[in-house]
Amino acid sequence: MGKKLVIVESPSKSKTINKYLGKDFTVKASKGHIKDLPKSKMGIDIENDFQPQYQVIKNKKAVIEDIKKAAKKADEIFLATDPDREGEAISYHLYQELSNINANIKRVLMNEITKRGIEEAFKNPTEIDLKKVDSQIARRVLDRLVGYKISPLLWKKVSGGLSAGRVQSIALKMICDREKEIKAFVQKEYWTIKADLSKKKEKDIFTAKLEKKGNKKLEIPDEKSAKKIEAEVINSPFVVEDIKLKKKTRNPLPPFITSSLQQAAYQTYRFSVKKTMMIAQKLYEGVSIGDKGPMGLITYMRTDSWRISPVANNELRAFIEKNFGKEYLAPKPRVYKKKNKAQDAHEAIRPTDINLTPDEVKPFLSSDEYKLYKLIWERFLQTQMASAKINETEVWIKAKDYLFKATGQIIAFDGFLKIAGHGKDTILPKLEKGEELDLHKLDLKQNFTQPPPRYTEGTLVKALEEKNIGRPSTYSQIISTLQNRVYVTKEKGFFHPTELGLFVEELLEKNFPTLMTYDFTAKMEEELDKISEGKLKWNDSIREFYKILEDELNKAYQNVEYVRSSGIKTEKKCPKCGSDMVLKNGRYGQYYKCTNEECGYTESYVGAVQETNEKCPVCGAPLVWKKGKYGRFLACSNYPKCTYIKKNSEKTKYACPNKDGGVLVKRRYKKRRGYFYGCSLYPKCKFITNDQPVDEKCPKCGWEYLLKSKKETYCPVCGYKKEEGKEEKDEK
Repeated sequence: MGKKLVIVESPSKSKTINKYLGKDFTVKASKGHIKDLPKSKMGIDIENDFQPQYQVIKNKKAVIEDIKKAAKKADEIFLATDPDREGEAISYHLYQELSNINANIKRVLMNEITKRGIEEAFKNPTEIDLKKVDSQIARRVLDRLVGYKISPLLWKKVSGGLSAGRVQSIALKMICDREKEIKAFVQKEYWTIKADLSKKKEKDIFTAKLEKKGNKKLEIPDEKSAKKIEAEVINSPFVVEDIKLKKKTRNPLPPFITSSLQQAAYQTYRFSVKKTMMIAQKLYEGVSIGDKGPMGLITYMRTDSWRISPVANNELRAFIEKNFGKEYLAPKPRVYKKKNKAQDAHEAIRPTDINLTPDEVKPFLSSDEYKLYKLIWERFLQTQMASAKINETEVWIKAKDYLFKATGQIIAFDGFLKIAGHGKDTILPKLEKGEELDLHKLDLKQNFTQPPPRYTEGTLVKALEEKNIGRPSTYSQIISTLQNRVYVTKEKGFFHPTELGLFVEELLEKNFPTLMTYDFTAKMEEELDKISEGKLKWNDSIREFYKILEDELNKAYQNVEYVRSSGIKTEKKCPKCGSDMVLKNGRYGQYYKCTNEECGYTESYVGAVQETNEKCPVCGAPLVWKKGKYGRFLACSNYPKCTYIKKNSEKTKYACPNKDGGVLVKRRYKKRRGYFYGCSLYPKCKFITNDQPVDEKCPKCGWEYLLKSKKETYCPVCGYKKEEGKEEKDEK
């Protein structure tokens, strides 16, 4: 049998599938995309029907050469990149590079990195899906056109370092629109009245809330109205008017898709979208599980489908019956309605083996990996468990013309709630219609209506998905970009638009009235889906989009006010002289400047400041991250009253290789960017290195760590070198 070459994206994925493939297979990793549009120019030939000018990424040339060498020796090549648009594009670019060397190339799709998933994929190789490739090209071209056409307008008219994006700017609009709603919100007072009641001459008290007067819902606007009602009912009899018994069935939620996993991970563990996707990627690509070795624990995590394979469903149902009993198994396989989205070819996110319980794999996972795996495992388990049966009692109690409502709930059968969890039963006493009750207390409470809450990562993801803006696989990057551009800050988990963000959003919305709408962005997303389904040619979609972009862009260049030299007006006042302050762009980012030239006061842009939990040792105010000449630094938020700056040094766990009792300290260079490592006993010990310590013992002398440079990994004690996977001795 001839040699076979398998190409994946990730080195960790290659380790996992190596375990299942025989000695006839060689596995190489492309380490992500190998081609992209150039950074120095737009890279789209607009005159030639928007053809993208992809080129090999500079630091991937060595990777491609290594893959080409292996391709020359192989009889067959299998492209095993991820089963989505991006993975399809990577496979397509690999095909372009390798087809002249070896034309025997096949595509394999692995929804799970397990023995079963890999064997299934290699038994059924396919061709590259050019419709998916076209969809990825269209998305890339759209994003490049917006970024490279609108961003220069912002640089020229407003400030350097700003950017616009097809989805990024719409996400910013959502955050800014919510902020405007909050500012425009007018608080309204209202009162609630609750009655503590019991059966005659009994001590068990239950609570009923005033809901109606007659048959109309009652609103209590102020204390005067509440007191009036209190006076009317306080001495009147409270009589049971009606009792309604309801039997309810509660069904489990569907298995996770990308967006629902992101939301649940945030709600449960406050994981950021980025963190959730990074952990899920690792669980998909493979984790070493003791004697079992590396194996993928979950199916592919970028999916919009609720579909579960029949094999996985049957295994799940057998597991439930064996471990919980037949009464906890849904009577027939529960099928969730397929969502009408482009990536429905994938299954939902589920464990690859339901028998691998969270407790069983816990010793081999980090704390966060365990939490996310448990979340996915339990959600999948619930999908085929029996529905919960709930008995609900609704009691209406009359006092004069007023109706109070009390609700009781008993879980008759927990079903899937045995895993999902549920609150305690709320039990009402056995009551009869016409029965008079004892009133123990009337509780009058003042309340105020609340403005809509600001977005968290979880609620922003939910809102983007509901409006069909972007794709869940891109949400992490969108959120990071908004924060990196200082358009938004995150305070106690909530997104706040900065003055810069509000200014940019208003400018874009005013000058790009079509592009900056939710409906238009959602329409473009639907067109991308149609392209991936072969129902629309990507060039046609881009052509229509570009006409609108050019029209609005030309008008914007004429209408947008030039504020680059004068700065953006703000509501902030100068702390020295009280004059207005403007937001300007400097060499190291945005900053505030007093408009009074004689004053000349400047201050770090508050939007560029990120608060931490650390306190200033001088005045006790919170320390904040700021941007400076040599990057970020920690300083007191009470500046200029307090000028404390935390030293840019950090002790590590690594002993100094001079074995003098010191440890390596990570320090920042004073006159240039970057870090170096030096001995904590300086100036007594002058050891210094630019290279990164790595947790790997020296096989020659046993020293506890090696140092890694761009070219090699070596021992700082004996000189042993490990270069490009080959171990060799230093010739000193």
